Amino acid sequence: MTPNPTTRPLAGLDAPTAASDRPRHRDSVRLARAALTRLIEPGDETALTVIDVLGAEHALVVLTGRCRPTGEEEDALAEACGAGGDSWRRRFAAGLRRWGTRSTTLAPERDLVAMHRLGGGLLVPEDAAWPSCLDDLGHRRPIALWTRGPGVLPEQARTLAVVGSREATPYGRAVTGQVVAPLAAEGVTVLSGGAYGIDGHAHRVALEAGHGRPPTVAVLAGGLDRFYPAGHEDLLRAVMDQGLLLSEMPPGASPTRHRFLHRNRLIAGLAAGVLVVEARWRSGAQNTASHALGLGRELGVVPGPITSPSSAGCHRLLRDTPARLVTDVDGVRELLGAGGSCGPLPAAHGPAGTPSSPSAHAAAPAGGRQARPEDALSEQELLVFDALPVRAHATLDRLTVAAGMPVPMLLPVLQRLARAGLAEERDRRWRREPRAAARRAGSAGAATEESTMKG
Repeated sequence: MTPNPTTRPLAGLDAPTAASDRPRHRDSVRLARAALTRLIEPGDETALTVIDVLGAEHALVVLTGRCRPTGEEEDALAEACGAGGDSWRRRFAAGLRRWGTRSTTLAPERDLVAMHRLGGGLLVPEDAAWPSCLDDLGHRRPIALWTRGPGVLPEQARTLAVVGSREATPYGRAVTGQVVAPLAAEGVTVLSGGAYGIDGHAHRVALEAGHGRPPTVAVLAGGLDRFYPAGHEDLLRAVMDQGLLLSEMPPGASPTRHRFLHRNRLIAGLAAGVLVVEARWRSGAQNTASHALGLGRELGVVPGPITSPSSAGCHRLLRDTPARLVTDVDGVRELLGAGGSCGPLPAAHGPAGTPSSPSAHAAAPAGGRQARPEDALSEQELLVFDALPVRAHATLDRLTVAAGMPVPMLLPVLQRLARAGLAEERDRRWRREPRAAARRAGSAGAATEESTMKG
């Protein structure tokens, strides 16, 4: 693929030379963080604690098992995670088994070169251009951000995140247009997730009304070497050409349900305010809203018809959280004005008063709504469920790499999924149980089915 000639890296690395096709500037911290984005799944608190305490370079050596933490380092790590020494050592030993499944596949220079060929780069916390607002995430701050596009990350105070239902109604599209167009024309950056429905419509309106200045920003859940969802390739190319694509996942990484849910914290963290236009009762938009509340971001919600399933989640947020009722563009301007003093709250809570977490959207529905079996999975089970192929059965070796989990940890999880009717074994090979796969199929395909993420 030929990169757009107008694109330039954001991360400060020079482009590869024509002769060697390798970065001229060999930044060891950048290389370490590039490797860590491939080694670690988002939300791995044990690994993120090691990075925070030891720094990226030393953490990479420790997490790949090439050296052990010293006694002083172990004490500092145990204190940072609020655990006793023995508890920390057990957690770390379990982590080493997880990380060991990927430690031999790391090639950060290759990943950096691949992204440079596509006109992108890697932004790291050590860069001057790093968005300090992401530091509000604390230990959940991304290791780094892969980028594609000519834009720069906009000022947080002038950034609005717009999220909503994948199955957007004409009402939802109309409201999105009425709100986004004047704000984009005034210089507000519109940020979203590039998905079908409200997300995509917000990007389109921003591109048209803002004429690419300021850029619109899309935060994706997979590697930026491919456009997902595939049906939005033209839209995402337009966002990339005029604005910016971001992801914490390295090139080649597939978008999965687990990664979508963790991606939502970045959408909330980068903005001064989050606007939910339409959201079903169980939706990724509500997950983003939960992150916004936990970070102290302003949350605005557009009401809808009480008969519309696409607004049921909006009404739930308005009933159960301190979200602001938004009915026009002036309401969003007030939202952004109030978001100037953003900062994390001491405790984060989801729409139903439950702790904010990647699976907060999966709280048991009320009013007789039936949850799906996979909605009750733990984070570990969700990682394995996402790793299971839909058709051909996969070997345990393949699954250990995909899930980032060694066989002794993987097998009990697979067995629990099988008992729940979500996994199927044949000759020590595994796949997603066909009925579970059928529940997730319907648009873009099983393990990366974004409809479960976006309403």
